[in-house]
Amino acid sequence: MTGRGIDQILPQPSSPEVHEPRVVSAIEYVEMAERTNGRIPRRAEFSYIWGDALAELDRVRPVARIINLETSITTSTDYQRKSIHYRMHPANTPCLSAAAIDCCTVANNHVLDWGPRGLEETLESLHSAGIRTAGAGRNLADAWEPAIVPTHGGGRVLVFAAGDMDSGIPGSWAAGSKPGVALLPDLSERTAQRISTDVMRSKRPGDIAIFSIHWGDNWGYDVPRRHRQFAHTLIDEGAVDVIYGHSSHHPKGIEIYKDQLILYGCGDFLNDYEGIGGYESFRANLALAYFPTLDARTGALVQLAMAPFEIRRFRLHSASAPDAAWLRERMAREVMPAGTSLELDSRRHLVLRGAG
Repeated sequence: MTGRGIDQILPQPSSPEVHEPRVVSAIEYVEMAERTNGRIPRRAEFSYIWGDALAELDRVRPVARIINLETSITTSTDYQRKSIHYRMHPANTPCLSAAAIDCCTVANNHVLDWGPRGLEETLESLHSAGIRTAGAGRNLADAWEPAIVPTHGGGRVLVFAAGDMDSGIPGSWAAGSKPGVALLPDLSERTAQRISTDVMRSKRPGDIAIFSIHWGDNWGYDVPRRHRQFAHTLIDEGAVDVIYGHSSHHPKGIEIYKDQLILYGCGDFLNDYEGIGGYESFRANLALAYFPTLDARTGALVQLAMAPFEIRRFRLHSASAPDAAWLRERMAREVMPAGTSLELDSRRHLVLRGAG
């Protein structure tokens, strides 16, 4: 979530005006964070926000760096009639390049906060930076087109993305003959089968297919039954290898189903929530970077390691030992099926044990 407050500390901030019930300027989010954790640099370098995560990414060297970008990138002033609006100035797009992001999924409830022009400018900004997108486009076909990330040895990672209205995406945002997001009509078996057919049309031997889905509430650990059924059906159909879910502002359930990985809610990796009260028990200042290793022949999960971080002063810091232990204890309750466990290794990574 690099918009709003975080955008204000980068080299080219947007106009700080926001249209929210209680806040009129994005600078207020910077000031709240500073009252909580101390001074935040203004006009910070593009790499600033990633902090310790950059060294971790360089160490792991993932073949694909994929994020859900929950902001528009635009100078549009055509804000939509909703309570919260995120945007980042196009000139700040290099903050994503600073982490060598390969793909942004954009089927979420903020990419159209500043109207169709805002969406089009978002896509243009990302594509100009060499970053692939999935989940929104200039028409229906464009919105459902997967992002394709080549890997060493000729394989590919295919990223399909869509959103569900239960995450707050307005139905009017659906792509059609107009720009919009890839919006799921429902979470039925028929919809899952249609998606699987589309995935199989694009998938080649050696490819890994990821289905990114923006769904569910912002807060809470409950995984609705309809989410589990939909994820299971996608995997049962044999096309999708990983379900990458998001919308919750904190990490939630993980499931290993038929040796495939389901992340029901990855939580925020960056946000401007420091100093905002009301949901302290969820520890939204703690974030996870997910590093799954998959068998390229079958898509089966070989290993899952998660690196814990703390968001402080709009920057990612390696989590302390107590914070990493809290995350392990909290997440261990949310891992499925029974018998699967999480352990902390010597690097304070959460490592999944007993998968499959």
